[in-house]
This record gives sequence, structure tokens and C-alpha cells, in this order.
Amino acid sequence: MARSRRLVVLVSTAALAVTATAVPGPAPAAERAAENREAPSALRKAPVARGTGGAVASVDLDASRVGLKVLRRGGNAVDAAVATAAALGVTEPYSAGIGGGGYFVLYDARSGKVRTIDGRETAPRSMPRDAFIDPATDEPYPFTPDLVTSGVSVGVPGTVATWDTALRRWGTWSMRKALAPAADLAKRGFRVDRTFALQTEENQERFEAFRSTPKLFLPGGEPPAVGSRFRNPDLARTYRTLGKKGADWFYKGPLARKVTDLVRRPPVSPTTDLPVPRGYMKRRDLASYRTIVEPATRTSFRDLRVFGMPPSSSGGTTVGEALNIIEALVRRRTPVRQVLHRYLEASALAFADRAEHLGDPAYTDVPVRRLLDQRFARERSCLVDPDEALVKPVEPGDVRRYDGRCGPARGQGDVAQDTENRETTNLTVADRWGNVVEYTLTIEQTGGSGLLVPGRGFLLNNELTDFSTEWVRDDPNRIQGGKRPRSSMSPTIVLRHGKPVLALGSPGGSTIITTVLQVLLNRFELGMALPRAVAAPRASQRNTASVTAEQRFINRYGDALEELGHTFTAAGEPGTSAAEIGAATAIELRGRSFVAVAEPTRRGGGSALVVRPR
Repeated sequence: MARSRRLVVLVSTAALAVTATAVPGPAPAAERAAENREAPSALRKAPVARGTGGAVASVDLDASRVGLKVLRRGGNAVDAAVATAAALGVTEPYSAGIGGGGYFVLYDARSGKVRTIDGRETAPRSMPRDAFIDPATDEPYPFTPDLVTSGVSVGVPGTVATWDTALRRWGTWSMRKALAPAADLAKRGFRVDRTFALQTEENQERFEAFRSTPKLFLPGGEPPAVGSRFRNPDLARTYRTLGKKGADWFYKGPLARKVTDLVRRPPVSPTTDLPVPRGYMKRRDLASYRTIVEPATRTSFRDLRVFGMPPSSSGGTTVGEALNIIEALVRRRTPVRQVLHRYLEASALAFADRAEHLGDPAYTDVPVRRLLDQRFARERSCLVDPDEALVKPVEPGDVRRYDGRCGPARGQGDVAQDTENRETTNLTVADRWGNVVEYTLTIEQTGGSGLLVPGRGFLLNNELTDFSTEWVRDDPNRIQGGKRPRSSMSPTIVLRHGKPVLALGSPGGSTIITTVLQVLLNRFELGMALPRAVAAPRASQRNTASVTAEQRFINRYGDALEELGHTFTAAGEPGTSAAEIGAATAIELRGRSFVAVAEPTRRGGGSALVVRPR
């Protein structure tokens, strides 16, 4: 496809567009004040922005400002999405960066089609199926901090290839031009906020397992102080060299040798007690990495067409199947309690099918069409009782034989192992030509593997921990060399009558799916304005006996839903990041105007900006 500036991209960092009056409470005052001191009044951190000319939403003010600058200088949504993602690699280095991967979804205004880029990390070709077994004990490595802090957990990164693919196919800027603003940001630095300082502190033991990592992230042996300026000149140089020499420099040049040497022989500190198992990555694994460009998944919901990410992500099929089940159950004017009850039940059923069938389609047969078949959803919906919650876990449905009719209930299923971590990031971008990009990117665990590439300023992922840790032959997500681990990332674009009306996404591990699903239902089923739909309390049912929920959700809806048989477990200790589910970004399109939305409080609150504020 020829390059065209007339492309709108929505890149999502974990926030949906919402109206200011609907957002309850500001981000922490001290944190917001520190960020706003250096920002022009028109570019201060706010979770909601309305206007024209283009929009961007992310978790970070500096990153959103970079995306806005690209839009104002004539770049399209793809250009702005790549630039914003690169900036997040500076300010959110524990969640994203060129050492990781992700999924990129684009609505191309010129063709009217939705396309996706699978930039997921891959396992090295020589990775054995017992890679997660400690040879000293013949038992699996403890998951955290042992397995996640290692070379064996590092997958071949896909982010640089994603940027290269997106810019070559649909962008108007070169890699060099798109990365320049983030390089400048890395050189001058950014103000450390509470989230960054806390994440550093929580990972201090893991970072200190290596000789290289503390030099950048633990200056003087301590996490950087809130309000101090954090600079990363090594990353600035890396971005400038990448812009000049292109993606081959990362995958085939001296940097590829440095990455593989690091994975195979991690620079382990002599003082650490962690085992730090070595990895299997070779230079040919990097040299042979390729992104996958393909059409999005699609399902209908009411008068909407919902487009999502196909496998290796499980996001598009699981969100789509749950929406199909809910549509078969919910009618207009259904009470809120029943909408939430059916949302939880549909989520459990869809997650059961996800565990049974979703994996890398190059290695396992993934029945995408059948999982998204309305008849299959109708048959699954027969299991839902409006007056009583199903006993969890439920069994997966039979995708080989179904007719849309109700039959006898099947037995109880098993809880699928969930090893996905929560820290990822998401961004949403839209331009004045109607292009929209939703982009979720990650290095997996907060801080990834903990391995900093010396002299290059970025961390390597630990994405291979998304494989099932125990090898079972019929498990679609078992370890295999060259394979992409299953993901829950769910960048989503919604069309009505062929035109985009909403783009959204979120971080959050397997709760990404339920976050995106719940925001969609808040907006289109319960009629909330987008800011309120994003800010509303969340619950996540992933086919487990108890529903994981934010305390606000339990306080508001717990009693009513417990009467139907649901039980709840708080997401985490109050006041910690674990107590939150997701960190969404979104943009709603209304003709030529935009409502950009980020989280008002989760993860410290996000930043939404528009080119011409209204």
C-alpha cells in the first residue's frame, strides 16, 4: 500500500475518551503539580481532552506530548503512534521498550480496512521444552523472582520490527524522524513520579542480580527520588543510531550480538541469591524475526463492528466471543445487576474456550471462525442462568459440534494456569484524516527480565514466561522453539456504518481482556459517557471460583451480585498498584472531533491531548 498522510491511527495506552464531568477525582495532586510545572498550560496532564485535528492518549504526559507534536507537524496516526511508543520506552522503561514486543491495530481511512501487526516476541529455535525446569532439582524454577529474572525468559524482541513495518507500509515519516523526539526526551530526561520510584523499589532485588542494571536504575544504590530528573543518554544514542541505520542494525548488526551474548551469559552479580538461568537465543533467531501483518478479528455487537487482534493474541477472539454471548443474553433496559452478572458469566465461558484453543496459529490449530460464530455463542449462552451464577471453572465448549441450540450442561472444568504479568502499556492515536491506531506494547513483568543491555539503555523482556510453565502435549500454549507465547493484549477498534467510533486498549495481563470488554459494555450497553466508562470500577472473571475486583466495585455491586452466587476477591492491598485493574486509554470519534481519554487515577493518571482543544 502506498504511503499516505491521510491515515488516522489510535494508539491506546490504557485510557478511553471520556467527558471531564464524569471522571471522579484527579490524579495525586503532588504528582500532577510536579509534571505540570514544566508543561505549557495547554499541555498539562489531564485524563480527558476534546477537540479537532487529531488526538493522542497514553499513560504519560511526556509521551502524549511527543505524539501531539508529530500530529501538529503533519505526521499521520502511524507516525505519531511510533513516536509515542518510543517516548514511552523512555518514561515507562519497565513496561515497554525496544527490548519487548506488542500488537498494533490500524484503521486505514484510505481503504476503510482494519489491519494488524503481530510484533510478539518469539522463543529461540533451540529452546527445549524443559527450559523452565531447574536441572539441580528437576523441579520448575519458582516463578518469581527466579524465572522472571533470567536469560531463559527472554524472547526475541518484536518492537523495532513493528515500528519498521508500520512506518514502511502506512507511515509518512522515516524511522529517523519518528524516533528523534524520543531521543531528545531521553537525553534531557524526565521528572521521576511516584509510580516510577515505586516500581524501581519493588524491582531492586531483581535489578541487583545483574552487574549492568543498577548503574542506570539504582544510582548510588538507591531508587531515584521522586521529583529528580532521570536521564538515559545511552537510550538516546541507541534511538539515533537505530533511526540512522534502520531495523537491520538491531536484528543483524553488532547490537544483535550484544543482545544474544547477554541472554546466553547474563552478567550475574556475585552478591545475588537468584539462580538467573541462562537463555538459548542465537543471532540467527534475531536475524530471522518477522512481523505478521493480517486482517483483524471481527464480530458484530448491536449496530457495531468490533475489530481486534488475531492469534497469537487471545484478545480479539475472547473479547469477541464474550460480546456474542452477552448479545444473546442481554436485551435493552436490562438492569445493571443483570448486565454485570451476564458480563461475568460470558467472560468465564470465553476464558474457558481461550485456554482450550488459543495459541500461536503457526503451531496449533486455532478455530477463530468457530469461536466467533454467533451460533456457537448462542449455544454457550444457554448455560447462563439469570438467577444463579455458574459453578466455576466451567468446561470449554465443543467447537467441532454445535448448532446454536441449548443442550445438557457439561461438567466442571479446570482453572487454566495464568502466568501473564500486569505491567504493559497502551496508547491510542487518531489523526485529522480519519486514521486510527490502537497499540499495546510490553516487556512483560515490571522491569522485564531485569537485564539491561549495557551501553544501550533498554531492558530485555521476560515474555516467554507467558508460555505454560509445565509442558503438556495438548496444551496450545506449551513451549516450542520459534513459537510466540499466547497473549491477552486486546487493542480494539470499533466501527459503526463503516466508520471508526472508538479505539481502546489497556495493560493488565489477562485482565486486559476483561478491562476492554467492561469498558465497551459501560459505553455501549450501559450508556456511560466514555470518561465514566473508563473510570468506573472494574471486576475480572477469568473462569475462576472467585471474581477478582477492585474494592470500589465490591463496595458498589458486591452485595447484589453475591445474591446471584458470585464471590469476590480484592485485586490487591488498598493503596498499591496491585489494587487496580488495567490502565486504559481510548479515543472516541465524533465526525471530525475527538474525545481522548486516559485513566483519571489508575497508575497515577494518564494524559489525553488533542491538536485543537475545544
